[in-house]
Amino acid sequence: MDWYKMLSLPIWAPSGSSLGTVWAMIFILSTVSALIVWNRTPHDAHFGWIVFLFLLNAFLNVFWSYLFFNQHQIGGAAWEAEFLSFSAIVLLILVFPVSFRAFFLLAPYAFWAVFITYLTYIVGLP
Repeated sequence: MDWYKMLSLPIWAPSGSSLGTVWAMIFILSTVSALIVWNRTPHDAHFGWIVFLFLLNAFLNVFWSYLFFNQHQIGGAAWEAEFLSFSAIVLLILVFPVSFRAFFLLAPYAFWAVFITYLTYIVGLP
């Protein structure tokens, strides 16, 4: 995380230690949301798309962290974060008719994905 401290961050950017805490909470909320959807949704084509998006979001989350923190590829992480945000919003839309509780638990994740996308672009600007 020393690399993160050396970036030209806006004053409102979260600290490196708080990033881990927020991601952990979001993963917990997302997991509970996924379990609610799993137990409430008939296993049909709609369900397949929801499962696919949950898995895609998990992959995109890990991949963004890898690009940003491990490879220091801010531009690549910014592009990847756009896909992450888009897929999180689509997932939120698909989950809403299944369960408002699952939607409510997933909403912070979608908000955070958009926030991280914006922050990644701000950090990547010259």
